[in-house]
Amino acid sequence: MITILPALRGVMTSDGRLPRLRVAAAPAGAAALRVPAWETPAALVVALRAGVPAGARQVCLDGVGSITAEYSDLPGRAAGKIALVTGAAQGFGCEIAADLAAQGAWVALADVNEAGAAAAAQRINATCGREAAIGVAINVTDPAAVKACVTAVVSQFGGIDLLVANAGVLRAGSVKTLPAADFDFVTSVNYKGYFLCVQAVAPAMALQHLACPEAWSDIVQINSKSGLQGSNRNGAYAGSKFGGVGLTQSFAMELVDDGIKVNAICPGNFFDGPLWSDPQNGLFAQYLRTGKVPGAKTVAEVRRFYEAKVPMGRGCTTPDVMRAIYYLMEQRYETGQALPVTGGQVMLA
Repeated sequence: MITILPALRGVMTSDGRLPRLRVAAAPAGAAALRVPAWETPAALVVALRAGVPAGARQVCLDGVGSITAEYSDLPGRAAGKIALVTGAAQGFGCEIAADLAAQGAWVALADVNEAGAAAAAQRINATCGREAAIGVAINVTDPAAVKACVTAVVSQFGGIDLLVANAGVLRAGSVKTLPAADFDFVTSVNYKGYFLCVQAVAPAMALQHLACPEAWSDIVQINSKSGLQGSNRNGAYAGSKFGGVGLTQSFAMELVDDGIKVNAICPGNFFDGPLWSDPQNGLFAQYLRTGKVPGAKTVAEVRRFYEAKVPMGRGCTTPDVMRAIYYLMEQRYETGQALPVTGGQVMLA
């Protein structure tokens, strides 16, 4: 199914729009198209074009079921797109998924916390007033789990137009004392996990483009300003993010022939998020307790110290990053880039 549905989605394109595909059990006695065995993706596309009538909105495939094409008429910058967002059960990833749904996308929220992802998807659906989102399980460090996640998304929606590789972790510490296990954990999630997710979604995206050459897909890694400049006593994280930029550039060069653009967004610090602002364990509170900001007496003073490092005087927010995501999706002539969204804290030469 993970092979047939994306190809069928491209074949059933209408007015340049890729449909969402709904799969159901075939009615009793319904004539079903039997797709002959194929040796190449191109042969599969040829077989589907030969068997699916032009303009058809429903088809029965032997061994798959009854498949209905649904074309979105919603407004929005992501209207009709099928998106997979990793690390989406809470926080920034959940906010990305919610914004994509509000802009007309169908969204799969993927997270190692499957129950949290499902609950977040239900909240998004209630807000949107439609079946916009689903929650799925993923462990980005496990190839089988990543493949199962992508299979579930394709089975539910028919394909994937956008991967937002947001899952990430941080274990800070000096190179002199950081446990090797912490280094391995950060590298496995942030670097290997990005590789595995791209490896899993790229074939489905490529099939869509093969069947409908005007259809392009996007992969966007949520990187970090630490992927553009080093981070003191945070080498595991910065190294994994620098590596992510290298993967982004390499994937972009390889996948452009498949109609896939690959870019990274490098946000500044999310001062309003729990990593920084949790009253007990956030970095502002930790830095106050440890005296990292000389002379600071309150959390607010610590915050102002770090905000002053940003020329625009504030931390990064979800709307800042969403504008960058939509820019990369809409800009057809942009791939292999690491786009800073840092308020000027990191400036490229």
